[in-house]
Amino acid sequence: MDASFVALETKNSPMHIGSILIYNPATAPGGFVRFKDILAFFESRMQLSRTIRQRLVRVPFDLDYPYWIEDPDFDLEYHVRHVALPQPGDWRQLCIQAARIFARPLDLTRPPWEFTVVEGLDGIEGLPKGCFGMVTKVHHAAIDGMSGIDLMEAMHTLDPNEPPPSEPDTWKPDKLPNPAELLGKSYFNAVTNPMKQLEVAAKAAPGIAKALKGLVAKEFKVSGEMLGAKTRFNKVISAHRVVEGRSVPLADIKAIRALAPGCKVNDVFLAIIGGAMRKYLLAKDDLPDKTLTAMAPISVRSKSEKGDMGNQVAAMVAPLGTHIEDPVERLAYVHSKTTNSKAMTEAIGARNMTEASKVSPALWMSLGAQLYTRLGLANRGVGPIFSTVVTNVPGPPVPIYSTGARLESMMGLVCLTDGMGLAHVVQSYTDEATISFTACRELMPDPEFYAQCIEQSFEELRDAARAAGDTPKPAEKPVKRRAAPKKAAPKTTKAKRTTSRTKKTGSNKR
Repeated sequence: MDASFVALETKNSPMHIGSILIYNPATAPGGFVRFKDILAFFESRMQLSRTIRQRLVRVPFDLDYPYWIEDPDFDLEYHVRHVALPQPGDWRQLCIQAARIFARPLDLTRPPWEFTVVEGLDGIEGLPKGCFGMVTKVHHAAIDGMSGIDLMEAMHTLDPNEPPPSEPDTWKPDKLPNPAELLGKSYFNAVTNPMKQLEVAAKAAPGIAKALKGLVAKEFKVSGEMLGAKTRFNKVISAHRVVEGRSVPLADIKAIRALAPGCKVNDVFLAIIGGAMRKYLLAKDDLPDKTLTAMAPISVRSKSEKGDMGNQVAAMVAPLGTHIEDPVERLAYVHSKTTNSKAMTEAIGARNMTEASKVSPALWMSLGAQLYTRLGLANRGVGPIFSTVVTNVPGPPVPIYSTGARLESMMGLVCLTDGMGLAHVVQSYTDEATISFTACRELMPDPEFYAQCIEQSFEELRDAARAAGDTPKPAEKPVKRRAAPKKAAPKTTKAKRTTSRTKKTGSNKR
C-alpha cells in the first residue's frame, strides 16, 4: 500500500498529506518564538519519530517495493522552511500560500517531509496578534492518518515548559545501497512472494466465507448506491490546488447525533459534506440524480504498531445522500448506509483487505498506476467507484504545544489523484471540529463558495438538532479563524459571479 502511493506520484499528483497548524506563542518563554527556537526544538525530539530521518530507495525498474533507509545526508534545515505573509496577513492569504506549498512535490531522494513556518497572521479574525502557522507535508508512503498523529505527538508536548527527552539520541545513518544490492533483495522477495500470497489467501478465506454467509442472511446488502455517481471532480486533475475549511464547535457535532438513533460523529460529518456537495453542484446545475459516495479510510493499526511508519488502513464506501434535500432525512440515510458498509467490511475483515495489498507484484502495481495517468483514463469514465474522499482524523482532546507555543487550531490537507479532484479531512482538537478540503483549482475555481456550502449545511443540521431538543438556543460564540461573512443561501447566479471573479485572480478567496 505504501508502494502504491509512490507509484501514483506524478508532477500533477504529489502524494503527500499534511495540515495547516496555527500556534499562539503567548505560552512560550518570553511570549514569542524565533525560527531558530523551532529548529532547536525539533532537533531535540527527532529521536521520538522514525519518520523524520528515513528516506526511500527505489529498486531499478521498480522490480520490488522501495526500501526505507536512515538518510546518510539528513539536513534538518532543508526540511523546515520559513516564510511570512504580506499585510494584512488574513485567512485568504494563508490558504493561498498553503495551497502553493502543498501543490509542490516532495524530493523523494530525501526524507519525504517538509514543514513551512508561516509568520504574519495578524489579519486572521479571532486570533491574537503574534500567532504563526505551520504548513506540513509528509508523503503518504511514510504515514497514514493515525501514524501522522504519532508524528504530531513527537513534535509537540503536553506542557509548554516540558524539557527535551533525557534519553541519548542513538540514531545512526545507513549506507546508501547500490543497484546490485537492491536487485538481490528484489530477487529474494520475488521468490518468496507466492508463499506470502498463499498465506494471505488462507487468512482471507474465513472472512470471505463469513461475508457470503452474511449476504445470504441479509446482515448487509450490496446495492448500486455504493457505486458513486461521477461529477465534475472525477476527471484528470491539474498541478494547481486550493484549500479551505471551516471550524465549528465539537459539541454541536455531537448534539446533531441525536437526530438519528445510533448515529456516530463520522455520520454527522458525512451528512454535512453530502449537504455541501449537493448545494455546490445544484448551484452549478450539475447535481446527479443518484447519490454521491465517499471513500472513508478505516485504520487497522494495532496498539503494537502505534509508532510504525507506513499505512495500515482499509476503506469503506459511504453514500452521502446528496439526492436528499431534507438534512435530517439525509443524516438518517447516511447512518443506515454506513452501518451496512461497516457490517460488510467487518465480515470480510478490514485487516485482510490491507494484507492482500501487500502481496501485489510491485512492477505491475507501478505500471498500472502510471498507465492510468498517462492514458487519461479518468477523463474516459474509468475512475474510482466513489465520488470523493472523507478521512476522519481524531486529534488530541487536550491542548498541545510546540516550542512552548499553544496549538490553537489544526486543519487537514490531503492528496488528490486523477479521477479524484476533491477530498476532505474532518478533524477534532479539544473543543473544535474542523471540516476542510483540498481540491484541484481547475475543477473548483471558487473554494470560498464551497466553504460557505459546508457552513450552511452544518447550520441546517445544528438548527434542526436544537429544534428537536426543544432547548433554549445558547449564546453564540464568535466563530474563530475560518469564519466567513454571513451570506445568503447559494444561488446559481451568485456562484457564476464568484467563479468568474476567482478565475481572474487564480487564487483562493475567503
